[in-house]
Amino acid sequence: MPGPKPLPVVLSDDELRVLKGWVRKRTAAASLVLRSRIVLACAEGLSNAQVADGLGISRETVRKWRARFVADRLEGLTDRPRPGPPRKVTDEQIEALVAKTLDEKPSSGDSHWSTRSMAQATGMSQSAVSRIWRASGLRPHAVETWKLSTDPEFVTKVRDVVGIYLAPPKNALVLAVDEKSQIQALDRTQPMLPMAPATPARMTHDYVRHGTTSLFAALDIASGSVIAQYYRRHRHQEFLRFLKTIDAAVPKDLDLHLVLDNYATHKTEAVKKWLIRHPRFHLRFTPTSASWLNLVERWFAELTTRKLRRSAHRSVTELERDIRQWINEWNKDPKPFVWAKTADQILDTLTAYCQRINDS
Repeated sequence: MPGPKPLPVVLSDDELRVLKGWVRKRTAAASLVLRSRIVLACAEGLSNAQVADGLGISRETVRKWRARFVADRLEGLTDRPRPGPPRKVTDEQIEALVAKTLDEKPSSGDSHWSTRSMAQATGMSQSAVSRIWRASGLRPHAVETWKLSTDPEFVTKVRDVVGIYLAPPKNALVLAVDEKSQIQALDRTQPMLPMAPATPARMTHDYVRHGTTSLFAALDIASGSVIAQYYRRHRHQEFLRFLKTIDAAVPKDLDLHLVLDNYATHKTEAVKKWLIRHPRFHLRFTPTSASWLNLVERWFAELTTRKLRRSAHRSVTELERDIRQWINEWNKDPKPFVWAKTADQILDTLTAYCQRINDS
């Protein structure tokens, strides 16, 4: 039997403004931000299951905060007093610590705060600083890379590439194509020690180089199978030879749509002339600095994680033979990578991110 109908959530203009402010506020507790997102999603008319799936939480959590908001409105989203001794750290102190973490640097000249340096600067205990950081989702020691594309045709290219992923043309093959250049044939200076109970496998940090190779790969997004070829150099001549390999491997009655990055070897005059003579080839370029749009990069990650990272080779020939065997095994039971997000969802996410970093 269907469950009870969820309580309707209708927001006033003031409540909508406050909730959106909490979501954008950098110093707000992570728990309060999540609860605000839940209420905003419920106000859009979504069911508990839809809100839970969208935010990656349980339905019971959505049900709890929907009911709390309907009963107590904005005050229902704050934590209720709990039994035990009174709190020693006030909300104002917590907000000041979070703001200090985000906006200031240690006076010692360190690049980031540690729990010890922040405890010394604020007069709190180290454990209190650690708890506040965990609750607020702050990790001063961690750094991740990012880069936004400045391609003037970014939106058009995103829609073109994502559109062909989600709705491939009929009587055509969509191939994600790229080169993994400078794959090194590395041999460890000492033998690798095997894994044992409670002890991971171990390898030396130093190695001996025995040359490099470049792997050209074309991933069929429908089946997950891969057309691959090695070349010792990485020029437009090698790219042309790989296009001819693809042409020979794919039945002549199929059109070919190739998703590529903007590397210069893909756009030389020799390549353009060859494409004119082979009209079944259609090149679709990803935006600059947006390699995440090319699905073959996901396959390269599999190759690196499952094969290259822990391998040792004493020559380039041995390296190429080893990778070829791995690719052959992959093609016996290929696994396609399914693209899930639409172009609008990607653009909305990037827009929200740009607004957030501009507000900060």
